[in-house]
Amino acid sequence: MRTAEAIVVGGGPAGSTFAGALAAAGLDVVVLDQAEFPRHKVCAGWITPGVVDALSLDLQDYGRGRVLQRITRFRTGVIGGPVLETEYGRTVSYGILRCEFDAYLLRRSGAEVREAARVETIERAGRDWIVNGDTRGPLLVGAGGHFCPVARHLGARRERDPVVVAQEIELPLTGDQERETAVRGETPELYFCADLKGYGWAFRKGDRLNVGLGRLDRQGLTAHVAAFRDFLVSTRRVPADLPARWNGHAYLLYEARRPSVVEDGALLVGDAAGLAYAASGEGIRPAVESGLLAAETVLSARGQYGRQYLEPYRRALAARFGTGERRFFPPVPAGLVAAAGRRLFRTGWFAKRVVLDRWFLHKDLPALRTGRTAIGP
Repeated sequence: MRTAEAIVVGGGPAGSTFAGALAAAGLDVVVLDQAEFPRHKVCAGWITPGVVDALSLDLQDYGRGRVLQRITRFRTGVIGGPVLETEYGRTVSYGILRCEFDAYLLRRSGAEVREAARVETIERAGRDWIVNGDTRGPLLVGAGGHFCPVARHLGARRERDPVVVAQEIELPLTGDQERETAVRGETPELYFCADLKGYGWAFRKGDRLNVGLGRLDRQGLTAHVAAFRDFLVSTRRVPADLPARWNGHAYLLYEARRPSVVEDGALLVGDAAGLAYAASGEGIRPAVESGLLAAETVLSARGQYGRQYLEPYRRALAARFGTGERRFFPPVPAGLVAAAGRRLFRTGWFAKRVVLDRWFLHKDLPALRTGRTAIGP
């Protein structure tokens, strides 16, 4: 029987960040993930400076042999409508490939990693948890995304929860496709659905193109994706032979009705805790920051993992992310969701100050200060 201080289920940014912070403090951590890394992840694939800071990410080191696309401007609009280009004149985000990014964070965490390790059983044995009958420890951390087995074991029921459903494709471009693609690497393109219940994106990173669409609406996603693809092809933003079959994904938004993130000897981080930003659907920054906040709570608990000792983590999440984001696009009043709402997206001020600065770049959110880092030994 392998024993460890913490068993982390899920090796994405939330799990690897948490594991890295504990490993850096000298704790024994085992990370289980059903995938083998590097693995594909449905995601537009960009990180903000807030993520870079929270991870203490050495961009020069990371950029060696990996995609790191600097972002300096955006194109935004409503699908089929006028498009605005917003220039920042400096790097405001970075494009990454999730297969590379997630593997890099997991490898540097310093934790023991078990890949291709699907969680089959979770048992409580006194104050310990036993996972798959062969790994035991007093602390169990659910970092396995929307369908995290730890969240399910703790009673989460996601069937009726408000989720974003998305489809995405990421592919290497051939020489002919590169010439046919008008999307520029430094300029991600964001196009909102006419009903403002979702948006699509087109983002080029080197010789790779990432295109996707997400909606807060379980019905009709395939039709919306097909229409968005047709729009991009007809406006010559992407190659005419862009595949029509894309990958699917779902994740829970950060809303007032969320799963319990803390129980005796257990806590949830990242998408397993439903922390994706309501306005943009972004999950990487909340994943990283929740991992650090959880680690700070655990290290302060000094081996006492009863619910009362882990409760500061729940309060830290509320203090960091708030509890008031109840709609996909909270700054837009319901009465503006039709024609008046679409007109807002045509104004340069709204596009930059609200859509980009607030919803996607989170410039109003200060850097996280916890005293912990995500770097392993």
